[in-house]
Amino acid sequence: MQTNNTLENLIESLKCLPGVGPKSALRLAYYLLQRDRQGAHNLAKSIDESLNKLGHCQLCNNFSEEDTCKICDSQDRITDTLCVVEMPTDLLMLEQTHSYKGMYFVLMGRLSPLDGIGPKEIHINKLLERIKQSEINEVILATNFTTEGNTTAQYIAELLKETKIKVTRIARGLPMGGEIEYVDSGTLAQSLVERKKLI
Repeated sequence: MQTNNTLENLIESLKCLPGVGPKSALRLAYYLLQRDRQGAHNLAKSIDESLNKLGHCQLCNNFSEEDTCKICDSQDRITDTLCVVEMPTDLLMLEQTHSYKGMYFVLMGRLSPLDGIGPKEIHINKLLERIKQSEINEVILATNFTTEGNTTAQYIAELLKETKIKVTRIARGLPMGGEIEYVDSGTLAQSLVERKKLI
């Protein structure tokens, strides 16, 4: 199929999005050009504005328009507890629970040597500096329960082993409202290991 350079560049640019291959990029390009040009203008403007205005919070490493984000600036947060997450989306999910009032640090990824992602790429030094410069009593490791997420949590825990800081990991187990017969064996096994005393 013949296309012009402008269209080819648009299709190629759309392929940078996760999960968007050549065919999806082609469909998206034609949709934006044919069906929603105003949407395309808004998208282009928002991306350009975000790239120009958004940086990283100096404390938690999350995206922010200011040097420090609203969470880090808030007077209502518990400052001696630090929750370490992989991505900003994880932070948002934890905030939606309304059950955590401490501070955060966003790694912007997880250790994955096969993909060339090491401690430097996930800002481990910045995390250690944040802990060193704050009066942190507990670090909660809230990385995902994937191989990479577990490796990342273990790596950070090892780095903090010699400190007096309490290092915890979010629990795994049965989901709220879940029924045992429908839960996979790995999750069920973990729920037994991490059982809590009631009486």
